Amino acid sequence: MLSRITQRQLEYFIACGEAGSIVKASEQIHVSSPSISAAISHIESELGVQLFIRHHAQGISLTVIGQRVLQEAKLIVEQTRNLYSLASDSLNTIRGPLRVGCFASLAPMITAELVYGFARAFPGVKITQIEGDHEELLEGLRRSQLDIALTYDLNDVEDVDFLPLADLPPHIIVGEQHPFAELSAVSISDTEDFPMVLLDLPYSREYFISLFMNESVRPNIMMRSSQLEVVRSMVANGLGYSIANVRPKVNRSQDGKRIVRVRLAGNHRPMRLGYAMLKDVNQPRVVEAFAHRCRTFISNQYIPGMSAPSFYDPHIIDTVKLSDPA
Repeated sequence: MLSRITQRQLEYFIACGEAGSIVKASEQIHVSSPSISAAISHIESELGVQLFIRHHAQGISLTVIGQRVLQEAKLIVEQTRNLYSLASDSLNTIRGPLRVGCFASLAPMITAELVYGFARAFPGVKITQIEGDHEELLEGLRRSQLDIALTYDLNDVEDVDFLPLADLPPHIIVGEQHPFAELSAVSISDTEDFPMVLLDLPYSREYFISLFMNESVRPNIMMRSSQLEVVRSMVANGLGYSIANVRPKVNRSQDGKRIVRVRLAGNHRPMRLGYAMLKDVNQPRVVEAFAHRCRTFISNQYIPGMSAPSFYDPHIIDTVKLSDPA
């Protein structure tokens, strides 16, 4: 009996064909390498052709027939998505697949309310979310692996439209024993003699370092990590200060130690949170509906999962002391 090739298997094949490596495809679409290998083997068996040439320790490359199948697979996947759009239009409902990219440090805060809250509101929508840094998200849009990406305005690119929704000014974070913890504000020049822990992500690191360059100050970067929670943990353990833009409601690191948020004095360019989509693309109704939800739920007054813009620990502490009848 003829077995069927599923859309998901085609999507795995497309990701692998574009990445030139099963391992890279696995990292990009967050699916295990064995699952991708099994999908490719199934398609090859079903079609009776070899799609890839395996190069030992050097990835894979498409065969001539593999290149043709890749183009057809892209068309099939896109046409399938169009069927959902047609059905949505005729039934006046929101349904179909939605592929959302999210900047990795934002995902823990905004995903539940914004992304999966949308899925709960529209049960006919099947959401796939992929986290990554800014560069990975842009590449996901270009490769048609993502429909929309929640990210920052970290660089201007000609083929992507970015709609800013909220400003996230930079601020200082330190452990509760750090000298900055009792201050109401800290300037860039105040940090010069203190060790810094840097959030080391493409474009993000350039943004943070530019804050120092604009003040002709050299940051004393002693440690760095590409994971926000690792940075927060190092800060909470007294290994240095850091500069951040996101405002988690929880003021403790994952090991339970307290983190203090202090205002960064001066006029500094904020990161702008918003969403990105490819230019000149006729977006399905489900994507437009999600974009509308983003515009409704994200603003300078409110961001899912984040504390209020005016919240700084020293001010809260001072208010408690002043109101204490003792």
